[in-house]
Amino acid sequence: MRGIKLVLALTMALVVVGCETKNSSVPGGKVSKHEAYSRLGFEYLQSGDTANAKSSFLRSIESDSGYAEAHNGIALAFQLEGDDQLAEQYFRKATALAPSSAMMHNNFGAFLFSKQRYQEACNELARATEDPFYSRRAQAFENLGRCYRLLQRDDAAKHAFKRSLQVSANRPVALVELSEISLQENNLLESEKYFDRFLTMVEDRRVEHYAKSLWLGIRLAREEGNATRAATYALILKNLYPESEEYREYKESAR
Repeated sequence: MRGIKLVLALTMALVVVGCETKNSSVPGGKVSKHEAYSRLGFEYLQSGDTANAKSSFLRSIESDSGYAEAHNGIALAFQLEGDDQLAEQYFRKATALAPSSAMMHNNFGAFLFSKQRYQEACNELARATEDPFYSRRAQAFENLGRCYRLLQRDDAAKHAFKRSLQVSANRPVALVELSEISLQENNLLESEKYFDRFLTMVEDRRVEHYAKSLWLGIRLAREEGNATRAATYALILKNLYPESEEYREYKESAR
């Protein structure tokens, strides 16, 4: 996985999250009509055919207007098409019909995050973390932490990132973010601890560096007085992410 993909969890990757469907059926083992149309809609959505996806989801809603997953699916289709007003309308309907669905709150939160409506996004993402059985709960906590950081609520962000690591010990974004927060708090030992855990994942080829992790690595190396390590990270940052905000910050710091 390219390292840059680590920070895209709140965008298109959540279309896949939206494709998680409940394995419900009518008595006798037969799939209900509305569920069958919804499943077909998600198949079209995954192939990028939003027109047929919307048609299938609408057939599902016509069969059962209270089927939240179909509303969620059509919201994702409109999001892909850039029709934000209709996407939000259907996201709101889906979360109203299934208020305990972590998946739907996560998807709606991702949509709001993409529109830089961070407070609303945090509210939805927080709802997504409430289900202890949600299969993507660790990611939801990680997403929530990123959202809180953009609101400059680092204490809340730290809590969310730590909860992410409690659910799943190897969340690279949570490790990098906690390392950066610790560095900003002048807690170098704790910052190094989190960053070393991230580096272990890099060395094991489970993840790759991305712009933020490289810039963080440069700052930590400077604190440690390791000029060689700082220069190595700087060269990688320059070669891989020359247009990034992190590289701009590095160049300013080097003047």
